[in-house]
Amino acid sequence: MNSPLDQEVTVLKGIGEETAVQLAGLGIHTIRDLLYYLPYRYDDMRLRDLSEVEHEERITIEGKVHSEPSLVYYGRKRNRLTVRLLVGRYLVKAVMFNRGYLKGKLKPHSTITVTGKWDKHRQTITCNEVVLGPHEGVGDFQPVYAVKGQLTVKSLRRFIKDAFDDYGGYINETLPESLLEKYKLASIANALKFMHFPESGKEMKQGRRRFVYEEFLLFQLKMQALRRTRREGTRGVGQNYDLHRLKAFISELPFSLTNAQKKAVNEICFDLKSPYKMNRLLQGDVGSGKTVVAAIALFASVTAGYQGALMVPTEILAEQHVESLQKIFSHTELSIELLTSSVKGKKREDILNRLRSGEIDIMIGTHSLIQEDVDFHHLGLVITDEQHRFGVEQRRVLKEKGESPDVLFMTATPIPRTLAITVFGEMDVSIIDELPKGRKPIETYWAKHDMLDRVLDFMEKELREGRQAYVICPLIEESDKLDVQNAIDVYDMLSQHFKGRFKTGLMHGRLHATEKDDVMKAFSKNEIQLLVSTTVVEVGVNVPNATFMLIYDAERFGLAQLHQLRGRVGRGSSQSYCVLLADPKTEIGKERMQIMTETNDGFVLSERDLELRGPGDFFGKKQSGLPEFKVADMVHDYRVLEVARNDASELIKSDSFWKDEQFLPLREHLKESGALSEEKLD
Repeated sequence: MNSPLDQEVTVLKGIGEETAVQLAGLGIHTIRDLLYYLPYRYDDMRLRDLSEVEHEERITIEGKVHSEPSLVYYGRKRNRLTVRLLVGRYLVKAVMFNRGYLKGKLKPHSTITVTGKWDKHRQTITCNEVVLGPHEGVGDFQPVYAVKGQLTVKSLRRFIKDAFDDYGGYINETLPESLLEKYKLASIANALKFMHFPESGKEMKQGRRRFVYEEFLLFQLKMQALRRTRREGTRGVGQNYDLHRLKAFISELPFSLTNAQKKAVNEICFDLKSPYKMNRLLQGDVGSGKTVVAAIALFASVTAGYQGALMVPTEILAEQHVESLQKIFSHTELSIELLTSSVKGKKREDILNRLRSGEIDIMIGTHSLIQEDVDFHHLGLVITDEQHRFGVEQRRVLKEKGESPDVLFMTATPIPRTLAITVFGEMDVSIIDELPKGRKPIETYWAKHDMLDRVLDFMEKELREGRQAYVICPLIEESDKLDVQNAIDVYDMLSQHFKGRFKTGLMHGRLHATEKDDVMKAFSKNEIQLLVSTTVVEVGVNVPNATFMLIYDAERFGLAQLHQLRGRVGRGSSQSYCVLLADPKTEIGKERMQIMTETNDGFVLSERDLELRGPGDFFGKKQSGLPEFKVADMVHDYRVLEVARNDASELIKSDSFWKDEQFLPLREHLKESGALSEEKLD
């Protein structure tokens, strides 16, 4: 046994086998588990002034009994005791259920303290705690723990108190003195005491502050250690690209790079040259110019004697990438080819032979790139666009087409910085957070359903000028459960409305892949002026002539998704518009619409979305791989998260972390978490 804290909870007085089983249901087996079982909130038992209290708030008040209490019995053993209390200048009715025994003790003019839910309209408090006598002010913050079964919060508080009294002296510090001193953090023993038995709001904050930092630091240390071991364990190709040619290529581009693009290019080029394998995420808002950055990286790799591969989720996107890269590389002799399931027979055979011989410099394609017969001559750089659309296995197969090629993931989904540094902690992250010059911000309006006629007039004005429009709907067909406009109904209505003037197309997820491609191609060529669609148009489609988007029942989408949809317009030089048709019922729904009309910045939106929805919802409940923190909150404590990440990075790099005695508990934690091999600790 390492420590008395590792003893089973049954050593405590009052915990028998039955209670131990119930505690085990909460994950509490040892004294240590009990001490570290932290409250999820606190009841504020401080006395409140009734003039400042909101309706249905839980409050504590002290008052004088004003009149004889009345007791009413109903049902078997059930009763309601009502008494009037004078609280300052207010006469308040206090209602207590099943406390008939107090009737004789509530003497007129005696003082009592009650806690419960306040009904502002009826000037009534429904009490769940009653203390005969004045408010003592001790333990103003009562911890509330998650309990289940027969266990009560009260009994859990008692067990934790006993554990503290008997074993508190055995709690060992986990953080080094240098960090405790640097951030003026409470010791672990004090922090636990403050969390369980705070005597003031200040103590409660001190306890929480210590745990937030420690949870983030331990998590980030694990991520940084994994990153380091992976990096050192995977020797990259160390691409010695031709800097002179690369600079000349960039200077011949028909536009200059934004500062954010330059920064991303420098980070990627540094990784290409390093002897370690690149594992980088390139995040950029819709239209921020990620393709140019990718092109520069591919060009650098080719000058170092390697081939590059770009894998995208759909055929139409692959074709658009080929088109835009051919323009970018028009003043070079690079050979670019496209490989999708549509490329068949002799043509496919010819492409595969040229790829094997090294005649093709850059290969762009869908998952066709990872088929068995696709062999590269010398693959050095793998770029995956909208990487979350591919499975881990698909990405792995493409990487194995070369000998440890550098890997760059790209996404146009702005992941909040808070989540990026947590979820992608083992990756390097480059962010392009500014738009190229000349891009006009999309004007966004929020309209109620009864304004649809005006919206359609606005749309027609754009169509008459030769432009095109999208109309997005949340569902394909009518649903009894949801009162939302569906794509088929809207398509029928708009086909009728614009009959003889403009051609309307329909696109949704139930169409076969080739049907979807046909519709999109017709829209790209302006054979269709108005495209009614579900959210399948979300990723990557580029139709610069489309300047108008109408989103039906916009309150049904999250901010990040609305932003992705809006990004389908605004791709040409003309002014573009997005209209959100919505009658939100909730405050959050209204706030979403408001935020959308105020900003075009995907990163600002994604941070706001995170605040409104929480990290679990942002990524979808279980897909997220988000760490579970007991105390820390990634959204509200993100500044601490960044501090902890920087500290973890510095520690992992320093020699003292691996040798000094003060860091031993942190090294032990890394070992237990599986982030380190045994040898690293010796």
